[in-house]
Amino acid sequence: MVAGGLLAGLIMNVGEAILHGGLLARAGTEAYLALGRTVPADPTYLASLIALTFAQGVAAVWLYAAIRPRYGPGPGTALRAGLAVWFFSAVYAALYLHSGFPGIFPGKVVWPPVAWELVEFPLAALAGAAVYREAS
Repeated sequence: MVAGGLLAGLIMNVGEAILHGGLLARAGTEAYLALGRTVPADPTYLASLIALTFAQGVAAVWLYAAIRPRYGPGPGTALRAGLAVWFFSAVYAALYLHSGFPGIFPGKVVWPPVAWELVEFPLAALAGAAVYREAS
């Protein structure tokens, strides 16, 4: 389970690097500047995000293993697990940031990751589940 989870986390981390380090880099920097802040330069900030994303990958494969008895092994179950992790991670965070702090975080920074991760999380779970094997 750990190997599959780490693979899923790796895929998620690569996706997040492309999204936040490339596609949303300018919008993110502008959001920080609008708040009178600068993008954190502390390496522990980035390290904690990477670690949390690996934890999300492990959670996706753990959930896949947990729901296999109910839904059966295979891609459909892996996609369900990925969508559940997406919902409880991305959707919850976006609603919390956008609705919980109205006017602070612009929608162009909050909502694109939700759409991106709707693809990223299920694909990562699918890859992690392909590596997963039941203990004998």
